[in-house]
Amino acid sequence: MDIEKIISELRFKAVRSSGAGGQNVNKVSSKVVLTFDLNVSQALSEEEKLLLQKNIAARLTTENMLILNCDEDRSQLKNKDIVIKRFLEVIKKGLYVPKVRKATKIPKSVIKKRIKDKKNVSEIKQSRKKPNID
Repeated sequence: MDIEKIISELRFKAVRSSGAGGQNVNKVSSKVVLTFDLNVSQALSEEEKLLLQKNIAARLTTENMLILNCDEDRSQLKNKDIVIKRFLEVIKKGLYVPKVRKATKIPKSVIKKRIKDKKNVSEIKQSRKKPNID
């Protein structure tokens, strides 16, 4: 995965932010909307695209577009940096492949020791009983 190439494929749109903020909100487009088309991407291989489609399916639109918003800051540049960082985190988590768990076998010596200890505890408990006088 080439980060610079992926970032060059991103499209940004500046939109007026919602919420309170006085005159600044009505004049300045500080909210940043990032869109990334997974199908058109040249930076990702076909395997990576399939993996992303499977792992981040809940965040993708029906056309396999990833859309992220950021309106945390009053500065458009800061919002753009924040949304790029979020995008890279989403992509990295989507491309993560967990290690396959290898089943381990219990050694015979451990099984023998457990059975021996069980027998020992059983003998101790048997010796605590009152003797049977018949």
